[in-house]
Amino acid sequence: MELFKDYPDVVSVEQVSEMLHIGQVLAYRLVRSGEIKSRKVGRRYLIAKRNVIEFINEEVA
Repeated sequence: MELFKDYPDVVSVEQVSEMLHIGQVLAYRLVRSGEIKSRKVGRRYLIAKRNVIEFINEEVA
């Protein structure tokens, strides 16, 4: 079973919020703090899906 197979390889903060079932404010906080690695392109944050999975694995361990 592939985790988040319905999501593209690069997701937005809004999609991270959906994936983790958290609010957008917390999702932005996790991205801005670097807890979830991302790249800022213009005004948008782009997050590799693997970075979201890595974040989950670190939190569970």
